[in-house]
Amino acid sequence: MKNKNAWLSILLWLGLFLILLQFMTFSGRTKKEQELSYSDFKKFVAEKRIENVTVADEIIKGQLKRADGKIVGFKTVPMNDPELIKDLQANNVANFSGRKETGWLMPLLMNWGPVLILIVFWLWMLKGMQNGGKQMMSFGRSKAKLQNANKKIKITFADVAGCDESKEELQEIIEFLKDPAKFQRLGGKIPKGVLLYGAPGTGKTLLAKAVAGEAGVPFFSSSGSEFVEMFVGVGASRVRDLFDQGRRSAPCLLFVDEIDAVGRRRFAGIGGGHDEREQTLNQLLVEMDGFDTKEGVILIAATNRPDVLDPALMRPGRFDRQISVPSPDLKGREQILKVHSKNVKLSASVDLGIIARRTPGFVGADLANLINEAALLASRNNKQAVEMEELEEAIDRVLAGPEKKSRMIADKEKKIIAYHESGHALVAKFMPSSDPVHKVSIISRGPALGYTLQLPTEDKYLVTKQELLSKLAVLMGGRAAEEIIFGDITTGAQNDLAKASSIAQRMVTEFGMSEKLGPLAIGRPESEVFMGMDINQEKRHSEKTLDTIDSEVKRIIDEAKTIATSLLKENMGKLVLLADALIEREVLDAQEVEKILGDGVEPVVADVPKPVKEIVKEILGKKAQVKGELI
Repeated sequence: MKNKNAWLSILLWLGLFLILLQFMTFSGRTKKEQELSYSDFKKFVAEKRIENVTVADEIIKGQLKRADGKIVGFKTVPMNDPELIKDLQANNVANFSGRKETGWLMPLLMNWGPVLILIVFWLWMLKGMQNGGKQMMSFGRSKAKLQNANKKIKITFADVAGCDESKEELQEIIEFLKDPAKFQRLGGKIPKGVLLYGAPGTGKTLLAKAVAGEAGVPFFSSSGSEFVEMFVGVGASRVRDLFDQGRRSAPCLLFVDEIDAVGRRRFAGIGGGHDEREQTLNQLLVEMDGFDTKEGVILIAATNRPDVLDPALMRPGRFDRQISVPSPDLKGREQILKVHSKNVKLSASVDLGIIARRTPGFVGADLANLINEAALLASRNNKQAVEMEELEEAIDRVLAGPEKKSRMIADKEKKIIAYHESGHALVAKFMPSSDPVHKVSIISRGPALGYTLQLPTEDKYLVTKQELLSKLAVLMGGRAAEEIIFGDITTGAQNDLAKASSIAQRMVTEFGMSEKLGPLAIGRPESEVFMGMDINQEKRHSEKTLDTIDSEVKRIIDEAKTIATSLLKENMGKLVLLADALIEREVLDAQEVEKILGDGVEPVVADVPKPVKEIVKEILGKKAQVKGELI
């Protein structure tokens, strides 16, 4: 529609330009014509100085030869002269003819055309000024988009999977929007606001759309960033307009995505308390506390940072319901895979339950991307349906990125990578609290030159100290293998060291798993000013405590490396076999790794330093208990 209007406007102005050009051309010609009286015209005819003549009812035009011999145009007003034609013939006028009456339109255009063009141009300019004024007046209007609840294609709870508890919490909101009198009859009040929070990609926005689809009411959607502008007062005006639209369309749902853009804690300790964002937040607080619950206007907001929201926004009476949208469990992942694969042709051999077990930690957005990547891979391979091979490859692409087959790696570096990944796999195999090895590869993916993929057998919500120590040992297995085999170290362990340092530091400062510091949470100070906190923070612990934290983190990582080194030395033959198989085949799955490593042998710990010996026995013992200190 916009393109059609644009073309019409272009054609209109092109037509006006052509009319103006024609008028200018005509005017240019008429300016060169010399006006003669009829008597002079007859005189010049007698003197044989008239070359061409065109006779019309209203005017006579032609060409006149001046005394200097130059030919110029002329015009004169005709008179009732029956002898004119005879005089022209008698005086040898070369060409003479008549012209038919042109009507009134052309003279009118020639006389009034410029005036009409100026009037149209002025009206166009006036309309532009009015539209500009309207835009200025609508600058404070809300940019919320109204989703038509009656459209044929709408989202319902059938399109949302993996968060059954969250859907049950929202079911009451739907029942109220359908039948408000049911709740008001007993004096109950429906929640004014519902806050959906969870990790990115868990389906918060999808849940809000499903509520509107189930209730069949208007759904106004906007983003928190749409309220904040460079002009002071615009955000507050848009908040007022959003709630006014909601009242006019009640019962309805107002959805604000990423509300932390305007809902952060007020007064961060720098500047004043009257900036644009805080004014917008203040207006939002007033609107949420002001509108009546009987109006049927419910605000649903979504964020993945509930910790930074202002306490006044979170209190009862504003966001009465705070619903967590967690990452899906095994059953939820399988349901989500079924939802996203409805329009994808899957092979009969595809088992989505296996894919769900191999994707722990994946959220809805990850699973949707996985299905899409698998469909693209199958299309690229000219297959008629998506098979397990494409789904497995899609998991690797989502986790580590696409394969870089064009990257040329020298044989020496390839051998180092193979032993590095074999070190991870071997330590993971022999650590009793470690997750099983699913795949080992030395094919480059993304920034990684190789990777060892471990997948848990079940979803975990608690992690024991033994499991964390096992994970640290696995992370240090790659560096330990390089030192043992090549007597040197490379930069390949950069990511492993970063992960190990992070885990060890959290064990000491957050999980209370340090023997020296005990069960204390003594996290390091952060830049809390950006979280909305006051900039003035007291010193939470001494420099001595910080030194103790550093020494404990180093001790835990050193012990994990000692454990990994001991395991690899005692199983050197299997390390070489695994590395050779990797160099030959580049990718080994769980069955192939199991076949090479066998049942495993408990390592001898007699030569391990005394401070680490007890830890080695505790972790590597065949009867090691899974229970332990929990996070």
